[in-house]
Amino acid sequence: MIYFVEDDDNIRELVVYTLNSTGLSATGFSDPDAFWEAMNSTLPTMVLLDIMLPREDGLSILKKIRSNKSTAKLPVIILTAKADEYDKVKGFDLGADDYVPKPFGMMELVARIKAVLRRTEDTQDVTEYEVGCLTVSPQKHKVKVNGEKITLTLKEFEMLCLLLENRGMVLSRDQILNRVWGYSFDGESRTVDVHIRTLRQKLKDAGDLITTVRGIGYMIGE
Repeated sequence: MIYFVEDDDNIRELVVYTLNSTGLSATGFSDPDAFWEAMNSTLPTMVLLDIMLPREDGLSILKKIRSNKSTAKLPVIILTAKADEYDKVKGFDLGADDYVPKPFGMMELVARIKAVLRRTEDTQDVTEYEVGCLTVSPQKHKVKVNGEKITLTLKEFEMLCLLLENRGMVLSRDQILNRVWGYSFDGESRTVDVHIRTLRQKLKDAGDLITTVRGIGYMIGE
């Protein structure tokens, strides 16, 4: 079941109808109170959030979802008319899995939802990665360097898992954007560079495992 929080009746009803008609069960909520009541009863497989909502904005809801142990790994996509880059970065840093600006096509939305669900399922197949002093557990969402626990944002963690999953292969910035964010930012490949830089800093001694391949992208070697 997919939960969609949107106060615009027309958009909410259209999205819910489209998802249900394409085999993705969905239910909509016009306000955060009804959403939280449903969350306390039954957890969904994914949450779609608008940012501008009455009483509580979508980013605040996202922050609460990520801070709760039972929902920390729940896939979340933000759907909003706020397309400013600051809002995108803030949403991703809070742990959004994708960001879809309005207006959007229904079939594109369905494709992005399926892409996020596939990525979420893929990380559950590997028990643990070990490279040098770095140990990563996708299932437990844990990263250790020399036995020390390292705290990463969701996007940093997903980037690291993607590089480890493709160890020995060079991934372009566009490939990373498509796999981690679900789509490519036109002319915004620096988003990857910024996240790679902070990821290296947080990994300390293991940061050097991430190699820059000039003009192409990044990799973690064998």
